Amino acid sequence: MGDVMVQLRVLPESVEIDLGRLKNEITNVIDKLCKINEVKEEEIGFGLSALMFSVIVPDEEGKIDSVENAISSVEGVSQVDTRDVTLI
Repeated sequence: MGDVMVQLRVLPESVEIDLGRLKNEITNVIDKLCKINEVKEEEIGFGLSALMFSVIVPDEEGKIDSVENAISSVEGVSQVDTRDVTLI
C-alpha cells in the first residue's frame, strides 16, 4: 500500500468566518490523521473564500472519509468536498 494525495475544498458557513482561525482549528483536528502538504485560500465569489487543503493519507479504505468527517466536525465548516485524489 502506498499513499494518496487528496485535495479537499472546505467551505465556511458564512463570509464572517475568520479563515485564519478556521485553518488553524482544522489543522489541529486532522494533524494526527494525515500529513498536511499545503493550505491555500481560493476565492469563490461574493466575498466568500474556501480553504484548499492538500493532504497525504495512507491508501487504505476509509482514511479519506475519516479526514473529511474530522473537518466537518469543526465549528464554522459548512461543506467539505474532495476535489482530487492522486496516488503517490
